Amino acid sequence: MLVALVGAAQAAAPRPPIVQKPIPYGPKRRAEMAAYAKRHYGIDTWRLRNPRVIVEHYTASETFSSAYYLFSLDVRDGELHELPGICAHFVIDKDGTIYQLVPTTIMCRHTVGLNYTAIGVEHVGTSDQEILGRPAQLAASLRLTLWLMQTYGIHLRDVIGHNESLTSPYHHELYRAWRCQTHADWKRADMDVYRTDLARLARREHVAIGPTSYPSRPTGC
Repeated sequence: MLVALVGAAQAAAPRPPIVQKPIPYGPKRRAEMAAYAKRHYGIDTWRLRNPRVIVEHYTASETFSSAYYLFSLDVRDGELHELPGICAHFVIDKDGTIYQLVPTTIMCRHTVGLNYTAIGVEHVGTSDQEILGRPAQLAASLRLTLWLMQTYGIHLRDVIGHNESLTSPYHHELYRAWRCQTHADWKRADMDVYRTDLARLARREHVAIGPTSYPSRPTGC
């Protein structure tokens, strides 16, 4: 009985309100994603199976509509010039509205080296600090991330900022020129603040967070 009660207590985070706002992701884009996964990860599939990482981003824009428009385009991105177009599974608006653009069973191009195993969460804004200082948006982000952690059994240490991608043990990139590619959004210091808040929420909701850190891992970059 005690074991059953403990198990129940560890699955208490409610699903936050999520607005479904799918981007076009038809057969052509899925085929492009499978080809991308073959080139970069050695797996010929567009499916996201058993995700082990959640990557936090910000959009570098001021509106949800601009982010949605960008992710809707299945065109070569301006930085790495690859197909399919970039996207994220979720976008959180400034007022805390959570939009889901892509099912978590489908890969999105949001983090080099991790797309094969990562769920991407974007925040409308132009800096980590901006989002940390926006209560409604931050609260929605924490609740979404905790629910995803619980749903997929993802540990706190695998909730990372894009800028931490190279230190993840799940980072895997076959294309040599991209092995040190990352972005500046959500640096470790800001993610440490975020993870502290996330751990506090997890304790309140009685959700297990697993190991909180990895041993230091050199990136070679």
